[in-house]
Parts: sequence; structure tokens; C-alpha cells
Amino acid sequence: MKKSIIIISVAVAVVGTLFFIFKNNDQSSAIQSSNNLISENQNKNTVVNNDNSTSKARINAEKIEVVHFHATQQCWSCITVGKYALKTIKEKFPEEYKNGTITFKDINGELPENRDMVIKYQARGSSLFINAIISGKDNIEEDVTVWRLVVNEGRFIDYFQNKLDKLLGK
Repeated sequence: MKKSIIIISVAVAVVGTLFFIFKNNDQSSAIQSSNNLISENQNKNTVVNNDNSTSKARINAEKIEVVHFHATQQCWSCITVGKYALKTIKEKFPEEYKNGTITFKDINGELPENRDMVIKYQARGSSLFINAIISGKDNIEEDVTVWRLVVNEGRFIDYFQNKLDKLLGK
């Protein structure tokens, strides 16, 4: 029974993601120009580690925007990623959340009124983005690690707290 629910949830997530991608496919030229601008900003502030992954070096973000994109119909994993991200922010960064240093946005990428956000973040289906604003410039990065940690709330929160701490220069 549990396996069936997981398989169905994954199938719904895949179908929703594909629908979201194909639905937004006509925006490819706007997304491509937005992609170029975002890539330029990211390349200015990243260093490559020995393991070929990229991470921010000595970051002291003025503001952090955490943006959870999803479709209208969400699976358990999609809902939980947003829930755990917000929980981490509220519980581990209450002052930063209260004063607006860290913000959380839950965005339905299928709604027409959210089109500009989808383009800005290059969102494709369910995703979690972190925008570390440094010297007034966006440094947008999708966090794909959270999807592996969604089955363990404690590990998710520890990971996400550590990531936000580093962005704040802690």
C-alpha cells in the first residue's frame, strides 16, 4: 500500500512537471534571455570546489529569497519541500524572517499572474530556489538536494539551515 502511494505520487509529480514544462515552452526566448542574465550573475559569485560542485564563497547576503514553485496539483514531496523550507526559516531564523532578511514565497507556476516569477527563476515544475541578494544583485540558485532529504525532516532542516547560515555569512 505504501509503495503504491509513493509510486502514484512520483507519477503525479512527473506528469505535473512535464505539463508545466510544455505549458511554458512558448516562453523559451524570454527564458533564454533571462537565463543569460542569471548565469552572468551566478558566475561572478561562484567558485568550483575540488568535487566540481559550485558553492558561494564568503557570502554575506543582504537578503535571501526562498522561492518554492509548484503546480496546482501537488504531490506529497512537493508539498513537503515547501513546508520544511518554511519551517526551517521560521524556527531557525525567526529574526531574519521577521525583519525581512529572509523571505519565503510559495508560487503556483501554472497561474498567469506568476509568469514573471517563473521566467525570472527559470522554474520548471516543482522546484526550490534560493536568491542570495548581494550588493543589490540577484544570485539565483536552484536547490535540488532538498528532494533527496524530503523523507527525513531532521536532515532536511539541518541541511537547509546550514545552507542559509553560509549565505548569511555565519
